[in-house]
Amino acid sequence: MASQKDIKYIGREFGDFKSQLEEFAKNYFPDTYNDFSETSPGMMFIEMSAYIGDVLSFYQDTQLQETFLQHAQNPSNLYTLAYMMGYRPKVSSASEVELTVTQQIGAIAGLPNWDQALKLNENSTFKSTTTGNTSFISTNAVDFKFSSSYDPTEITIEDAPAGVPRLFNLTKTTKAFSGEIKTLTRTFTTAEKYTTVEVDDTDILNVLSITDSDGNEWTEVPFLGQDTVYVEEANNNSDNNLTPSILKVKTVPRRYVTRFTSKGVLQIQFGAGVSTALDREFLPDPTEIEKFTTQDRVDKIDTAYDPSNFLFTTTYGLAPNNTTLTIKYVVGGGVQANCPAGSITSKNTISTQVTDDTYINTLAVTNLKPASGGKDGDTVEELRQNALRSFAEQKRTVTLQDYTVRSLSLPTRFGSIAKAYVTKENIANASSMLDINPLALSVYTLAFDNEQKLITPNITLKTNLKTYLSQYMLLTDAVDIKDAFVINIGVKFDVLTIPNYASRDVLLNCTNAVKEFFNIKNWNINQPINLSNLFTVLDQIKGVQTVKSIRISNKAGGNYSQYAYDTEGATKDNIVYPSYDPSIFEVKYPDIDIEGRVTTL
Repeated sequence: MASQKDIKYIGREFGDFKSQLEEFAKNYFPDTYNDFSETSPGMMFIEMSAYIGDVLSFYQDTQLQETFLQHAQNPSNLYTLAYMMGYRPKVSSASEVELTVTQQIGAIAGLPNWDQALKLNENSTFKSTTTGNTSFISTNAVDFKFSSSYDPTEITIEDAPAGVPRLFNLTKTTKAFSGEIKTLTRTFTTAEKYTTVEVDDTDILNVLSITDSDGNEWTEVPFLGQDTVYVEEANNNSDNNLTPSILKVKTVPRRYVTRFTSKGVLQIQFGAGVSTALDREFLPDPTEIEKFTTQDRVDKIDTAYDPSNFLFTTTYGLAPNNTTLTIKYVVGGGVQANCPAGSITSKNTISTQVTDDTYINTLAVTNLKPASGGKDGDTVEELRQNALRSFAEQKRTVTLQDYTVRSLSLPTRFGSIAKAYVTKENIANASSMLDINPLALSVYTLAFDNEQKLITPNITLKTNLKTYLSQYMLLTDAVDIKDAFVINIGVKFDVLTIPNYASRDVLLNCTNAVKEFFNIKNWNINQPINLSNLFTVLDQIKGVQTVKSIRISNKAGGNYSQYAYDTEGATKDNIVYPSYDPSIFEVKYPDIDIEGRVTTL
């Protein structure tokens, strides 16, 4: 029987392997070989073995390193790890720009004839007149008939003979990104599980749409296990001036995911299902499961089934079958897409809706600011850092701050959530258990009206917010959406000016500073008023010698909020505290609610 030999496993480099092989030969083969000179044939084999060990050790370390996002260098591995972390790598970044769109319309009895106002559909394309003629695609529809604080329509008089308006100019702004729409088709005769289509093009940004020969639309999802998406419907209720669209959740059995390879090739992967039934249930029929649980006479009651392979379920969406898919995708971006101001003036492909097309040819477009943001794809380090950030962000609402941010992230076309405050109600203060859900969070919200004044959200907006939050909530969470209270206030201040300064100019600058201090964009629900900060702001105005006094008063009733509040009693140590119930201070009419004067000692 061979004797047990002492083998060391700590060698990792050429020198370590060589010395350990020499020691091994001296210990176990002292009579067989003893020529350890550099030129001996035996040393050649020892050094070749050490060389092989060094190479294998290097590749072992490299392969291990490539499994960690923080250390990986191979682009293919980085892309795979990024997708695993939830980050979508960019092979090209589009340039973004704000387009100013104008149209001329006629008048009826001195008022705008809204039947002549156009609506530009989304995905309308425009071109730059600079070198390269970069194309830009609008992200949202431009409806001149609709106006709100987030999407205003500016109206100016173009022609008014004898003082009676005859022509009006309508102006709106919309976001657009650089890109060109391309189309390809793929025919499928039989269904295949997780079939993948590759789009080999340069600077691909995203897939715009996929439709099959039967007119069915396929929907992109972040992962095939997600079977619902948000859809938008026009709001035909009486509150559509504040909430133009209704948010709903739609089941999408025809869905796909996209991913890029490190070489910039776009892969489109479809689901595993071959059934024509809708993908409504996550698990297959339990009677079908039982058919396969006892065929090998082994108890499989506690077996973990893989829904992606079990019985070709439609858990991960349908696979294309006996159809032709038309794939529209967008290419573009890069540094060359950053166009200067005033260069996007050409209308390329415009789809419009209008009742009276008399002035349809007056449509014009330009960009008052340069397009920016276009750049090449992610570098190795950008890919690594973005993937780490994406993993930390996730998409679920867990903390109170998560619910606040998610509520404020509701797209404005579904209603303008201006302010949000999330808290867990104090059960001890409830008159009965019927008044409060002890397991629920309370989301206090406020909205903006068309003049950007705070109002309570309408029913449609609350419904949209409920639908929106439901897709990010944990299973055990419950949320009550409530109205916060608005406390309207007025501000009076007295200042002393430095001699030789014009009191009128100093007072105007002070008033503007107070307006900016109380700008509603800077205030949150349950935020107190720190008068010391306001004293400091006024003290810094050029020409102010000292601030004598600042007084906060309540404005209630009439055009103001119905809620009265004792601001004087709520003031302590130069801080005006809000009420116990979630509320916010608002200077509703700054031009009349902010009063200042210059006094003397």
